[in-house]
Amino acid sequence: MADTPNSMDEQDAMAAEWAAALAEAGGGGGQAVEEVQSVAEQVAPATFTNFTPTPGNMPGSDINMILDIPVQLTVELGRTRIPIKNILQLAQGSVVELDALAGEPMDVLVNGYLIAQGEVVVVNDKFGIRLTDIVTPSERMRRLSKA
Repeated sequence: MADTPNSMDEQDAMAAEWAAALAEAGGGGGQAVEEVQSVAEQVAPATFTNFTPTPGNMPGSDINMILDIPVQLTVELGRTRIPIKNILQLAQGSVVELDALAGEPMDVLVNGYLIAQGEVVVVNDKFGIRLTDIVTPSERMRRLSKA
């Protein structure tokens, strides 16, 4: 507790220090205004060059720059909401009912955004998806604006 200013003398000393600091800042006010004015005189407005699209810098003209960026592709079979107590009761052989109907198209998502729908196929003993419907760019934008 010795570090905290408890006594009136310590509080008075702190108040005096603050008052001196404020007076010093206020007393040199004329000088501070002159310094601000001289700095303002040294500041020049920024100049920007106009962007004029040319065949080399048109948006979308160099798509090769992004072709190697990895994205996460997900095929969603369905969803459901269940309480944690039911999750804790799951065991091998348990069945979880999903909201999708059998035979219904699966959603294909890229980084969480729906881009297509398709049907499950088996190719060389591996699951795959045959795309049956691609979401148009305008539909994707409409869905993004709702989110």
